[in-house]
Amino acid sequence: MPSAIGDLLQSVSTWSQEHPVLLVWMWAGSLATFFGTLLVIPMMVVRMPRDYFLYGKADLREYRKQHPLFRLFSVIGKNVLGVVFIAAGFIMLFFPGQGVLTILIGITLVSFPRKRALEIWLIRRPSVLRSVNWIRARAGKQPLILPARIRRGESADA
Repeated sequence: MPSAIGDLLQSVSTWSQEHPVLLVWMWAGSLATFFGTLLVIPMMVVRMPRDYFLYGKADLREYRKQHPLFRLFSVIGKNVLGVVFIAAGFIMLFFPGQGVLTILIGITLVSFPRKRALEIWLIRRPSVLRSVNWIRARAGKQPLILPARIRRGESADA
């Protein structure tokens, strides 16, 4: 096993010596992403409506009244930006940064089935909710309101 790690380190060292310009661009991108998320994520958390996690399908009706072309571009733009945030958050799980919070912001932007359940599952993590509400408190905003927990077999109307 130690020889496998040594071989890996040797190949990484060789690759970095053969591609110095690419390595510099990777470091620059990493730094830009890190500092960018330090600025963008707090802004997004502060701008998020307090009742964001209480929205249902009925709230989407207003959005659907917009011009189809605008809706198309906004959906594409939000999904691309969301994927970038998710990828950056995943990288930040291994490097410095706000990984889980960045992933949560990315998930709020992308569209996929059962998205709401995943968002709520993530925001219910005590450390994530504490971080989000701390950022909101620093900006003078009230904490987020989360929906009541529903046990399996119960309906949301009960």
